[in-house]
Amino acid sequence: MGTDVTSQQFTGADRVRFRQRVSRGTEAIARMLADGLFTDHGRPPEPLLGMEVELNLIDDAMNPAMANAAVLDAIADPDYQTELGQFNIEINVSPRPFFADDTISLEQALRTSLNRAEQRAARTANHLVMVGMLPTLRTEHFAHQWISANPRYDLLNQQIFAARGEDLELDITGIPLGEGATSERLHTSTDSILAEAACTSLQLHLRVAPEDFAAHWNAAQAIAGIQVALAGNSPFLAGHALWHESRIPVFEQATDTRPLELKNQGVRPRVWFGERWINTIFDLFEENTRYFPALLPVSSDVDPLEQLDNGEIPTLDELKLHNGTVYRWNRPVYDVVDGHAHLRVENRVLPAGPTVVDILANAAFYYGVVRGLVEADRPLWSQMSFNAAAENLQSGARSGLESQIYWPNVGWVRPDELTLRRLLPIADDGLRSFGVSGKARSRYLSVIEGRCINRQTGSVWQRAAVAAREAAGESRENALRGMLRDYVVAMHEGEPVHTWDI
Repeated sequence: MGTDVTSQQFTGADRVRFRQRVSRGTEAIARMLADGLFTDHGRPPEPLLGMEVELNLIDDAMNPAMANAAVLDAIADPDYQTELGQFNIEINVSPRPFFADDTISLEQALRTSLNRAEQRAARTANHLVMVGMLPTLRTEHFAHQWISANPRYDLLNQQIFAARGEDLELDITGIPLGEGATSERLHTSTDSILAEAACTSLQLHLRVAPEDFAAHWNAAQAIAGIQVALAGNSPFLAGHALWHESRIPVFEQATDTRPLELKNQGVRPRVWFGERWINTIFDLFEENTRYFPALLPVSSDVDPLEQLDNGEIPTLDELKLHNGTVYRWNRPVYDVVDGHAHLRVENRVLPAGPTVVDILANAAFYYGVVRGLVEADRPLWSQMSFNAAAENLQSGARSGLESQIYWPNVGWVRPDELTLRRLLPIADDGLRSFGVSGKARSRYLSVIEGRCINRQTGSVWQRAAVAAREAAGESRENALRGMLRDYVVAMHEGEPVHTWDI
């Protein structure tokens, strides 16, 4: 969700002060790295799996339900929090050990929690849906009035539009829904950032030693395109068939602070894949400081360098707040727990859903492949250009299992073929290295294998279900509602999406 802030007006002096504080926070990171002040310095931390799952709210008619305040009151669980749109909430899963059968116990705990939340939400005549993009969202749901009550969100909205100086534009040309169909184009403008709320994700956290951060971040970047191709679950928005993982372009466009002139000048976007492999986490925080102006310039009176001089571990509030408004697909995270600083890679490319077991399979595949690539004799990122990884993300998001992905020593290959031939063994070795049991490895990696063999992701299923309904004479609106109703039933039944019938 991000750091809470109060509603306020910012002056030029506030921005100068904030920039200085962020810069001193970046200097503090450099000193802490040099002086070995991170808890995990010199040793790998205990493997911990942490995740956030964003959820959509719907009513009985499958419409978006602008009811997160009432739903959260009914759920009454601190693990559930608001998100940007009134039709969103989020569950935060506390970090837990990632070895033996703990992933299976996490699956059971997450399913129990979501079932309980659904039962309580239903008392308000609303329901939870795990899906990357709610198919029944329409452009009228992006109106400013549907921003959640938390002041942070409205303030962020104000600052993005103040920086941009004009309405936001969404312009996405989709993939034809079936053979003989034409490409559909969503082209609209909006006076709020609520289109971002359409993008509901699964966010995975991995705590790493500072000296290992660069390798883990590079590995996560290298596989981002494969992740979205194998897990696509966001094919529809505002009645249009778009990309298999439409969250990627929608999120990029919905928070873009740049008018056309700044885009033409090559100014970097706030939603950013990056532009190079890194050597240390400091590279990322330095880029944030150098390239991105503040959106929420809220400063404290605490000087992090003075704290270090006094033998204290700084919380780096300004650096963390600034970092939270640079939306990298793999984000560096600095955190302090019980006075001890640590670092995490936050993976943000995956959609929510379709089922709990699909979520755990996506997580297991990510953690396993990253660990396997980090432990390889020769780093993968030394064998491919950074631009190739960036192009893989766009291709995987656009075309899903039909995309062509570049992979060293293989060339151009479909993501399902690459996964079956190369990546599943790497994932299995990586999970074994984490200490994950054979039972858990088999359970989750078999789901990824099933998607590749059956060639069915959440996006493939949604697109085929809507196409079938339209072929039977239904309008697009009714086809989307009917598909979503079937989706919700299958989601609750809990079988992985590659086994779903059309």
